[in-house]
Amino acid sequence: MPDTFTIPHSPHRVDDSFSIAAHDTTDAGGFSGEQDASAELAALREQIGDLQARFLAEEERALLIVLQGFDGAGKDTVITHVMSAFDPAGCRVYNFKKASGEEAAHDFLWRFHPHTPARGMVHVFDRSYYEEVIAARVHGDVDEDGSRARLDSINDFEHLLARAGTVILKFFLHVSKDAQAERVRERLEQREKQADFSAADVNEREHWEDYDRAYEDAVTATSTDHAPWFAIPADHRSYARVAVATVIRDTLEALDPQFPDLDAEELQDAGLSR
Repeated sequence: MPDTFTIPHSPHRVDDSFSIAAHDTTDAGGFSGEQDASAELAALREQIGDLQARFLAEEERALLIVLQGFDGAGKDTVITHVMSAFDPAGCRVYNFKKASGEEAAHDFLWRFHPHTPARGMVHVFDRSYYEEVIAARVHGDVDEDGSRARLDSINDFEHLLARAGTVILKFFLHVSKDAQAERVRERLEQREKQADFSAADVNEREHWEDYDRAYEDAVTATSTDHAPWFAIPADHRSYARVAVATVIRDTLEALDPQFPDLDAEELQDAGLSR
């Protein structure tokens, strides 16, 4: 197994510096409406499911998917509509809250490493160790020097994972301030969405510009060949799902996982040979 894997190109991949201001959050990928995007997503989900079955059986590599974005950017819907294409036997989703107790007494990456995937597995981090740089910087828990040091440590951590056979895909779901405000209102006004509402959704909007700068710096500093960022336009939920699913499908296709060859002697011993 090679030390590294070349992740396929995507129009949303961040290969150089990333500019929040220049990034178009309204891009709908050329789809004329949600129905067309939903049809494309259904086809992508089927392909992802078939590829993951081989990925799980082969057990050659692991896949770590990182989802980041402002509250209301659509991380939960991406998990619901895209990650559910994976067989649950080979997929785990983790959501990390603010570190406390023993977690806070260790280095900031300590609590994340045990939840990285084993070979054959897909793990999804719904928010991740990047919160320890982005939110921590916005709220003054680390200064700029500390932030840069943590970003260096993240690059080292992801390089370690990649050398060990983990493929890392990182998605920044970039939603505009206006679209995010509408989604916060939806959570408050629609009964079926009220469980998703938090006062923090409103309070954090006061730090919008600070978050923009923190994300811009973090994405630019940590988008590497072995662990690239994909800046996904997220004002249109349906297209954001398609964009994420396309990157995952293309990556699994490039890995070209195969079912292991059946061992004739083992089949005979099990009484399954013809």
